[in-house]
Amino acid sequence: MDPLSALLSGIRAEGSVVSRAVLTVPWTIRFVDDAPLIMISVLRGGGTLLLPDGTERAIGAGDTAIVRGPAPFHLADRPATIHSAHAAYELACFTTNAECTAQELGGIHWDEDADEATALIVGAYRASGHRHERLLRALPPVLVVKEDAEVCAWLETAATDAAQHSAGSQALMDRLLDWALVCTLRSWFDKAGADAPSWYRGLADPILAPALQAFHDRPAEAWTVASLAAQAGVSRALFAKRFTRLMGRPPLSYLTECRMDEAEVLLSDTDLGIAQIARSVGYADAFGFSAAFKRHKGLSPSTFRATATAAGSRALNSARPTAR
Repeated sequence: MDPLSALLSGIRAEGSVVSRAVLTVPWTIRFVDDAPLIMISVLRGGGTLLLPDGTERAIGAGDTAIVRGPAPFHLADRPATIHSAHAAYELACFTTNAECTAQELGGIHWDEDADEATALIVGAYRASGHRHERLLRALPPVLVVKEDAEVCAWLETAATDAAQHSAGSQALMDRLLDWALVCTLRSWFDKAGADAPSWYRGLADPILAPALQAFHDRPAEAWTVASLAAQAGVSRALFAKRFTRLMGRPPLSYLTECRMDEAEVLLSDTDLGIAQIARSVGYADAFGFSAAFKRHKGLSPSTFRATATAAGSRALNSARPTAR
């Protein structure tokens, strides 16, 4: 599995309700989902994203924005609206006891005569475990990709079908959101150039790609620079030089970082023993793995697991509704 596919396997649109609305100025939407990622596709009109750090980002027809959570943020028809009288909506599909429906954003049906209105499709993504966190670290607080007219038309048709709650509509929208996230991220990474994560740049290189694919397919193998170079079909020296230049670190440093990131996920999200995790990420014994993990993460595997478990318990308790 390539790195992007592996990272996206930890974040899904399962059960997400896509809110579809036409909004007439002045309006604001407050997003309080605690979701790792929220996607906003503008079919008509537009607005301005207002992020917690003060960033303002205009989005218009054909734009798809992905906002990195979980901090709340606003989308407004224009920045000044938030300080004046307006129609205020809130989106919170994944919070405790939330009952999010397609009518949450005002319950407004499509109005073909509302040429000045803004038409949106909004979807929030759930996280399953910690695998998505490495992806989030590679993304800016907000990214915007311009979609073509055919994609927007298809999104509008799919959202209309989902709003009718016909058979299979939830599955349709879940798969649509997953597809849209992958396509939007790939488009953004392709255009990001040097700002794209190193693992994505490497997969685009004809020499490094075979070696990276082999490692990510079989991380438990005892990879060396020589064996990776053999996968690439070049000399050891050429491979090491090219890898370091394009990826920003030597091959074995990259392998160790990936293995430690995977170990973090396995320690946090599974009950596998330390020895089992060691073997799954390419270490012959638990002792060598534990030493490497502590060197890179600052904690032993057992201490890291205990800390992650305690943090998860605190988060779960805080999410439970209190008695009134």
